[in-house]
Amino acid sequence: MRLLAEFRRELLTEAESHGYGDLRLAHLQITGNIGTKGIRLTALAARAQLSLAATSELVNELQALGYLERRPDPADARAKLIVPTSRGLQMLREASAKVRELEELWGSYTGEQRFEAALQTLQDVLDATHHLTAGPSTINGPASD
Repeated sequence: MRLLAEFRRELLTEAESHGYGDLRLAHLQITGNIGTKGIRLTALAARAQLSLAATSELVNELQALGYLERRPDPADARAKLIVPTSRGLQMLREASAKVRELEELWGSYTGEQRFEAALQTLQDVLDATHHLTAGPSTINGPASD
């Protein structure tokens, strides 16, 4: 939890220095799970591990700030996809660069091989626990990036 808090603090500091000072810590739960191709609100809520109400509120805020927009889902005219705007895509690219920078820095603390092994170990645990808790079906299928 402390490492996640440090990670988020670093991302917000970087975001502010690149002109995204309107982002709040809570927004990272959405921006870190949105992907680039569009996602339905229910799938985003599941991915972000938030209630539908909280997800909707954060998406509305990010939409008002110009990072996200809602578009009709071509697979279902009744549904909407949440997609990043051009500003949102730029912010996501810059955030991705910062994540790579942090991974390189943190890897230098332990050595690249040990860091990569730690990441893989954590991913293996996540995959195993997801398999145990996902059950036979998921809401709206897999989330699209």
